[in-house]
Amino acid sequence: MFRGSIVAVVTPFKEDKTLDEEGLRRNVRFLVENNSSGLLACGTTGESPALTDEERERVIKIVIEEAKGKIPVIAGTGTNNTQKTIKYTQHAKELGADAALVITPYYNKPTQEGLYRHFVEVAKSTDIPIVIYNVPGRTGINILPKTIERIVKECKNVVAVKEASGNLDQATEIVARVGEKCGVLSGDDSKTLPILASGGKGVISVVANIIPSDVEKMIRLFEERKIEEARKLHLKMYFLIKAMFIETNPGPVKEAMRMLGMPAGPPRLPLAPVSESSREVIRKELKNYGLL
Repeated sequence: MFRGSIVAVVTPFKEDKTLDEEGLRRNVRFLVENNSSGLLACGTTGESPALTDEERERVIKIVIEEAKGKIPVIAGTGTNNTQKTIKYTQHAKELGADAALVITPYYNKPTQEGLYRHFVEVAKSTDIPIVIYNVPGRTGINILPKTIERIVKECKNVVAVKEASGNLDQATEIVARVGEKCGVLSGDDSKTLPILASGGKGVISVVANIIPSDVEKMIRLFEERKIEEARKLHLKMYFLIKAMFIETNPGPVKEAMRMLGMPAGPPRLPLAPVSESSREVIRKELKNYGLL
């Protein structure tokens, strides 16, 4: 099972909006060198909906190349089309990814039965480990703990759930139902510590793009039962985390990376650069954290 701080890697673009391959390599080396437990390529933070198929392949290949087998790489492969998701997932395995992150289908608004059948069909099409991604705020659909339990019982290669409903009761219920067989990972940086306390294993993190060592350290401290130290680090990170979501992700974290001199570039349309007022909040929290 996946654990620790798995970084949802930003996809950097040049000013002409083309893929910044060397910038991506630099960022991945930074994340590997700063104790990250894993990397997610082509997730929401990586602007997967705005990438061409060729760019998706390049991003996944580059992240795998720079990780050099030191830490696992998860590839985002989920879409709202089951057959396309199967194609992307099988291709991710061919590229050398260690697992695939499969989001709940968006826009279609499937029933719980439809969600169950979608994930079973995808999981049974391959032997690559599958991570279910639940983020109702983006997809308009919430996969329920009972449905996740059905999927995990049916598919042994479903190894983790990225739970980003924002509902701690739901995260706890998922742990209670499948926690022995399937790791539960926080999908919200601000809820990582509470989910760890309920039996979760880690986080797929946005803020770890800029503070990878601290996110991993907090989880390690919790695992070592140094609860008070973990709590203090959680509270230290809290306002910086909130600044990373002051507008739609990944706009704020890309702006923070730009301020820190890291490759990021602007987000692609339909996402726009953050407003001046949001930029001021981001700069303030970077200064308060000691990064600027």
